[in-house]
Amino acid sequence: MRIKCYCDLYVSDGLKRKKNKILKKLMERALQPTIYVLALTQGEHKSLEFYPSILLRQPWYDDAQIFVIGLADGYDGAVYLVEEIAREVLEETGGTDILGFLAERQRRFEEGLA
Repeated sequence: MRIKCYCDLYVSDGLKRKKNKILKKLMERALQPTIYVLALTQGEHKSLEFYPSILLRQPWYDDAQIFVIGLADGYDGAVYLVEEIAREVLEETGGTDILGFLAERQRRFEEGLA
């Protein structure tokens, strides 16, 4: 499994100091039952999804590349982060194109423009 992180990773308040440790454990596929991952879906129909990190231990993730947008503490934390992202997109763009917003911000980061 290969993990790529969003340039401005969204993280639940209670996890901010542990962000790097959590990411390291994700890459090692260590058990973290309360951690939820916000990521872009694989395939041609891109969307934002969240799921418990324990799912990443399944064998079908062995060769997967995951683009992580955020880390949340539990299901409620994941819902709150999605709400936070949507609110930020609406405030900054006046629209609701979350994926476009995230992609543009990541592109600017990778090109050194952000």
